Amino acid sequence: MENELKIPNHVGIIMDGNGRWAQERGMVRTMGHKNAIKTLKALCLHMADVGVKYASLYAFSTENFKREKSEVDYLMDLFISSFTKEFKFLIEKNVRVVFSGRREPLPEKVLEAMDKIQEDTKNNKDLVLNICLNYGSHAEMVDTTKKICEMYKEGKIELDDINEEFIQKNLYQDLPPLDFVIRTSGELRLSNFMMYQASYAEFYFPQVYFPDFTTEEFDKAILEFNKRNRRFGGVKK
Repeated sequence: MENELKIPNHVGIIMDGNGRWAQERGMVRTMGHKNAIKTLKALCLHMADVGVKYASLYAFSTENFKREKSEVDYLMDLFISSFTKEFKFLIEKNVRVVFSGRREPLPEKVLEAMDKIQEDTKNNKDLVLNICLNYGSHAEMVDTTKKICEMYKEGKIELDDINEEFIQKNLYQDLPPLDFVIRTSGELRLSNFMMYQASYAEFYFPQVYFPDFTTEEFDKAILEFNKRNRRFGGVKK
């Protein structure tokens, strides 16, 4: 990656196409999710190396619970093994892991694994890896609204305290706005992913499924990002 390239501060990745990747190769859908973990491990290291400071990954949406029970159960087990074994390298690589999403109805063992890796990496500073698990942007806005209403009810804030910055700080995680959103598989939609945070983000839709989204594919995305003229309300930045 060229040093003079502008690197987005906060990258969002909608990791789409795992099941289709497997089916097109004559495998069961769950093998796509398994191979996606290998891709993700390499990608996390690469993003930290090139200077990305925040990365938000759409791992499992609130709607994904509607999938076949066998696939959901496999994914829950995969999350447990990933957070307790596969992602241990993040501790040494100075990557901090946080989570966005509702804890209910995630299984207790998944929650324990989430809490453990979050605690183990809390002091790391090179890259913040925000894993969106049981996440939906609509749910986030509902939960944020309830949180703010409770604060007002308890007398902790006044109505005039509520502004855009205050809402941003009271989302699931207090992170900078997204600069760049990548959705693999070629689908052209957000699917309820961080809509508030993506208000001024640039979007990129590569045709490859996520298991094939290599570090080379990520570099192609960064090159595309550098071709964009970012404008905020008509003002170029």
